[in-house]
Amino acid sequence: MAGVPYSSTVGSLMYSMVCTSPDIAYAVGIVSMYLSNPGKDHWEAVKWILRYLKGSGNKSLCFGRKNPILEGYTDADMAGDLDSRKSTSGFVFTFAGGAVSWQSKLQKSVALSTTEAEYIAMTEAGKEMLWLKRFLQQLGMKQERYDIHCDRQSALDLSKNAMYHFRTKHIDVTYHWLRQAMEEQQFMLEKIHTDKNPADMMTKVVTGGKLQLCAELISIKCM
Repeated sequence: MAGVPYSSTVGSLMYSMVCTSPDIAYAVGIVSMYLSNPGKDHWEAVKWILRYLKGSGNKSLCFGRKNPILEGYTDADMAGDLDSRKSTSGFVFTFAGGAVSWQSKLQKSVALSTTEAEYIAMTEAGKEMLWLKRFLQQLGMKQERYDIHCDRQSALDLSKNAMYHFRTKHIDVTYHWLRQAMEEQQFMLEKIHTDKNPADMMTKVVTGGKLQLCAELISIKCM
């Protein structure tokens, strides 16, 4: 791969992803894992992302004038990384309908179940929700409740019920911060159907139709 501008191209993609393109967060996260030793397939993946951006150049993040509500969506892909068997956490937050914060990140530890992977992902989303909540409150913007949506009922039950302790006592105590935040009613965790969860595109490879649907849910629209 000598002479191929892999690192600089991925860096440019990361800039686009961080600023305006949550729909490429998962793909950019994958190709960035091979910066030190990229192969031909990785370079082809980078070119695919570039072609996608070129084809969606007429789309942008849009925000509504009404209903300025902060909402969060979270998801996880169990053992999605074939090398380490670690899961991927993803979240996206919208304000006035448009995405304002998002992340696709490999979890630090190996989850032993889908429920555990989702629980860890909800914790990361909860931390981001608190930061955004306080930021908006400093601007004088408050709302009655702050919701984070998850499509895994068992993970929601785990966040609210300590009776599951025997199943989760091996989880790093850091992640059990979520239960405390729930008890203090810092935010609420709510169930959402998978088809209406835009964070799905942040954690795994999805079909073109699913990617378009997730993008539309966070107001990435044609101008």
